[in-house]
Amino acid sequence: MEENKVVLYAHAGSGNHGCEALANTICKLIKKPVRLITNSVEEDEKYSLNGLCEILPEKNIRANKLAHIGYYGYRMLSKDQESFQRYRFKNALKENSCKWNISIGGDNYCYDIMIKDLILANSMFNRNGGKTILLGASIEPVLLEKEEILADMNQYTAIFARESLTYEALKKAGIQAELYLYPDTAFTLERKLLPLPEGFQEGNTVGINISPMIVENEMTPGITIKNYRALIEYILEYTDMSVALIPHVVWDRNDDRKTIDELYDPFRYEPRVVRIGDHSCEELKGYISRCRFFIGARTHATIAAYSSQVPTLVVGYSIKAMGIARDLFGTYENYVISVQSLEEKRQLIRAFEWMLEDEDSLKEELARVIPPYIERAFALGEKLEEILQ
Repeated sequence: MEENKVVLYAHAGSGNHGCEALANTICKLIKKPVRLITNSVEEDEKYSLNGLCEILPEKNIRANKLAHIGYYGYRMLSKDQESFQRYRFKNALKENSCKWNISIGGDNYCYDIMIKDLILANSMFNRNGGKTILLGASIEPVLLEKEEILADMNQYTAIFARESLTYEALKKAGIQAELYLYPDTAFTLERKLLPLPEGFQEGNTVGINISPMIVENEMTPGITIKNYRALIEYILEYTDMSVALIPHVVWDRNDDRKTIDELYDPFRYEPRVVRIGDHSCEELKGYISRCRFFIGARTHATIAAYSSQVPTLVVGYSIKAMGIARDLFGTYENYVISVQSLEEKRQLIRAFEWMLEDEDSLKEELARVIPPYIERAFALGEKLEEILQ
């Protein structure tokens, strides 16, 4: 067994710059050699992870017809549901099993489509003689009412919740794993400053992030784009600020730039509205950190803003946004607006007006709460070192 190495798994690739930020910061916090198993080596080598860890591909069973047929037949006969996961993570298991295997997906348990594979992978690593940790987790409390989820949680040696709503739900459910509450490691992410594009006023620009995912979660068709466009119109008419549209996920299947292009279209000739292209998580944080305000949908885009002490409004759809805001400010009221609650097009404007009116107090509060919060995120690395012995 490779006692000295740590496997990071459930990483979907750096085209999601939140996934990149998690892997980046975890690799820097862990003092042991790290083996990152990814479904996109190309993405991870393109951005900031190259050189931080050993990057190895997941094996895609559907890409190997013979293996798919063989494993499918074996699974049908043996009822061994973990067999596909052993093939998928074969590179994690090469040579000898690593003692510690860390699931780093953060909000993976928020998505029904991923849960079965997460359960099987957790079981497979444990059955193979390793130990598992769930790191930076957000979990909807209703999931913990399911027996298969409880059994899965109890297979982890330790679970690190990244916000208190998840932590409290895990405690209430009586999970037997060691439970810890630490901020998302992405709060420790370094930033890289690139030249600003024309029209981006440093310290006087509203950064805006919108994602296909929040549009998919809206209850009133078309209301999300209407709210964002109305907000941009308001900023242009009533303030001297610029607007920067900033993507944070650029996967073909889930690309912020597509939603940004739709949002941008009516403002394409407006010099105070600029689009930021694709960059690494550190470079995107560099742009976000130079905004005056930030309105964001992607969790790690808003974490980049919070950690840079930029007043931030989150347009959320799940427990993670509310939990992080509550831990920072004692409440998520005014700091998070649920996309499911959008019914008419001026709701984002009203939320933004609150930020404008309370800008000074918001900055004072961020200056008070963010430094110790980041210190606490760094302390997660120390706690991991205690466990990874």
